[in-house]
Amino acid sequence: MSKFSYLYADPTVPSQVVGSTPYGTYDNDSSFVSESINVCKWSARRLGHPVMQLEFSSGSIYACFEEAVSEYSLHINNFNMKNWLWESYGADNKKSGSEWSNDGSSSLMGTGSLSVTHPHMGTTFVLSEQYGQAAAVGGDVTLKSGSLTLVNKQQDYNLQDWATVSESGNRLIIQRIYNQGPSAITRFYDPFAGSFEQRNMLDAFGFGNVAPAVTYIMRPISYDISRAQAIETNDLIRKSAYSFHIVNNVLKLFPRPTSTDDGNKVWFEYFVRDDIVDTSRTYTTNKVTDPSNIPYTFITYEEINAAGRQWIRKYTLSLAKELLGIIRSKYASLPLPNGEVTMDGEALKAEGREEKTALLEELREFLDSVTLAERSRAEADTAAANQELLARSPLTIYIG
Repeated sequence: MSKFSYLYADPTVPSQVVGSTPYGTYDNDSSFVSESINVCKWSARRLGHPVMQLEFSSGSIYACFEEAVSEYSLHINNFNMKNWLWESYGADNKKSGSEWSNDGSSSLMGTGSLSVTHPHMGTTFVLSEQYGQAAAVGGDVTLKSGSLTLVNKQQDYNLQDWATVSESGNRLIIQRIYNQGPSAITRFYDPFAGSFEQRNMLDAFGFGNVAPAVTYIMRPISYDISRAQAIETNDLIRKSAYSFHIVNNVLKLFPRPTSTDDGNKVWFEYFVRDDIVDTSRTYTTNKVTDPSNIPYTFITYEEINAAGRQWIRKYTLSLAKELLGIIRSKYASLPLPNGEVTMDGEALKAEGREEKTALLEELREFLDSVTLAERSRAEADTAAANQELLARSPLTIYIG
């Protein structure tokens, strides 16, 4: 085919755009399709058409336009990830490249913009669950319970032997052992029954003919607590109190079980170690794990504002200029009957690449200046400036 078949000619109808871009990402975006005609004509005029012949077709400019919109979308998405990645981490549903189609059809990874991200505690909230789990007041791991059957004169019990049957041999992390004696309050007088000195006190206050239960109001609750503590301390020092000792999940009970304890049960609470150290949970399945699968898509061209569209036009022109330079660089000069014509391919390539670099740097600097971190610094600087201004302002003197 003759190379003259690829010379540029102004497009006439939007239908020429659909199917002319390499990926067809924006073929369903009517704003992109209609704008492609104008951007194509504008870029051609900036490159010298119709005074100069352009050695590529309008389809090449459509491809540059598609790349420019996608490049702009890339940097906007990177900006959003800087601000909100940790809000989406483990929370939002992830997306993979297999969910994107290049035939212009609607798909999960096609075009579109996300709604405003609502900030939350993110992974800090997950960490707080772990502290709650360690204190047995929360967490995301099930606290289980089990029991051992006491045997006469047997003081040591291996909990891992119990786990072999009940937890498939998994390691247990014991949280609590219920090996407690009878309540100390049951081992001295019933506070509702009344004693001799209480009856005298009731008679003195005129309460002698009422039910014994009213004696409860004549002494503070701290009296019962201190009495119970005295009984428990006595059992701890002078007798074998109810307690336990556990090393490597081998439980030693105190006091030694007797024949009257034979067949009774001691209950305990535990976590399965594998449940605690497991880093995955069912509710984190298919959630965002890193920047590669955060659900940002190509931005719909229709939703891009005027400032963004102007950047895209300029970037399209720089891409077209670089492309034309590459084409013209194939032949540095063309022989003519009376001399030769020198092509400007190298100059166009260099100029196009410089403009691309400048535009990308400009966009990055702007986006970096409006991140959440920069906003915090700007607010801090404003607050400091206001404080300095107020410090230098004279104070009003009020005379009463």
